[in-house]
Amino acid sequence: MWNSLKPFLLLLAILSLSSNVVDAATQPNILFIFTDDQAPWALGRSGHPHAHTPHIDQIFQEGAYLINSFTTTPVCSPSRASLITSRYGSEVGITDWINPRVEPKHGLNPKITTWMHLLKESGYRTGLIGKWHLGLLDKQHPTKFGYDYFMGFRGGGNVPKDPKLEVNGKETKLKGLLPDILVDDAIRFIGQEQGIPFLLSLHFRAPHARWLPVAAEDWQPFENLDPQIPNPDYPDLNVKRVKTMTREYLASVASVDRNVGRLLEALKTQNLHHNTIIIFSSDHGYNMGHNGIWHKGNGHWVLNTKPKATKNIPAGQRPNMYDHSIKVPTAVLWPGVTQHNQLVKQTVSNLDWFPTILEMAHVAKPDQLTLRGRSIVPLLKNRNVNDWDNGFYAEYSTKHQSKTHMRMFRTPEWKLVRDFLNPARDELYNLTQDPEETTNLIDSEDSKTVKMKEKLHQKILSHLKANNDKVLDQIRQGT
Repeated sequence: MWNSLKPFLLLLAILSLSSNVVDAATQPNILFIFTDDQAPWALGRSGHPHAHTPHIDQIFQEGAYLINSFTTTPVCSPSRASLITSRYGSEVGITDWINPRVEPKHGLNPKITTWMHLLKESGYRTGLIGKWHLGLLDKQHPTKFGYDYFMGFRGGGNVPKDPKLEVNGKETKLKGLLPDILVDDAIRFIGQEQGIPFLLSLHFRAPHARWLPVAAEDWQPFENLDPQIPNPDYPDLNVKRVKTMTREYLASVASVDRNVGRLLEALKTQNLHHNTIIIFSSDHGYNMGHNGIWHKGNGHWVLNTKPKATKNIPAGQRPNMYDHSIKVPTAVLWPGVTQHNQLVKQTVSNLDWFPTILEMAHVAKPDQLTLRGRSIVPLLKNRNVNDWDNGFYAEYSTKHQSKTHMRMFRTPEWKLVRDFLNPARDELYNLTQDPEETTNLIDSEDSKTVKMKEKLHQKILSHLKANNDKVLDQIRQGT
């Protein structure tokens, strides 16, 4: 009996081994393009009248445009932490941007598992080019989190021209425009060791301020432009300043776009485009005169007269979780999977990239690993996902200047923002009737509104408990 089964079992073993080899050989390359401070409205594809983004638009048009894509936190460091860990910032100890002058040793714990770790272990060649902002110490270096290669800067800030970057482990002052320098290195990286699948995270600094200088061709469309702005009639708005910033900001976006075009061309030239998944997103959104502010979650009033300080909020500041701050421009171009001009309307977040990329790369998730996100592959494959939960939870505890503990729950129709440090700042918006979030209904006595507020409040509490958020102690103590 055993002798008669041996040839059959051997054949099964060979077929199994062959199957594994084929799977490894067909693992796609993954190019993750990540901009800094790019609003979802700062795209030609989204309908902006002045945005000059033909190459980025190409990704959005040829692939899937995720029109309801969000970040868990509207500032750099905690958003990036959630991106690579699929955990909330409160869970990994990063709830605001890492300020190197105040907290030079603060950063992400290198013991935490990332999707770059798992892709590297499965045979991917991994690299990060550009911004890190998750710790300055050597133990917090990107290569401790699964990247084989790093060229860029560990902190959050840099300059748009002649930057200092880490090259081959040493800080080096380079000549040229930062987006061009990063993409020069990205083109070099993707051309190496073809036949081995690569993961490249390309983290631009643009369009983070300061926006200028940019290349002459990127500035030319905006130099003499009188731009449309979103809220020109907002009370006491400094219209002149908003228009100046809009021109410079869009020029910075254009500098990214030109370089994305160079990168797309390089993929085609090297015949890599057929097997490369391109993901485009940003760490958070941006306000440019919207609701009277500019900047992101740590917003600033852009009014002729600076509003006075209030408890825990310095004069001129407006910490917020507006949709313009937490929504991000996101697209996936997956050859052979996503459709031309595909629209994904379900709510997704940066927590979802970890399980999504594992599934794209045919890499198994470790059994005991906790992930807060979910794979969006079924959405990209246009499967009928009737039970997709479009509720979204986010958090933001500010500590640099402003002091807040904001926790938010959003549905497609409603949004509740609780500031557990400053309850007078609580906000409730009916997004169906008021998508620009101009009318705060937190004190409404309408029975349906009160009921909705309580429902969303319970959602926030359930997430606080699930995340073991320290803000719970504040609630229990009544402070």
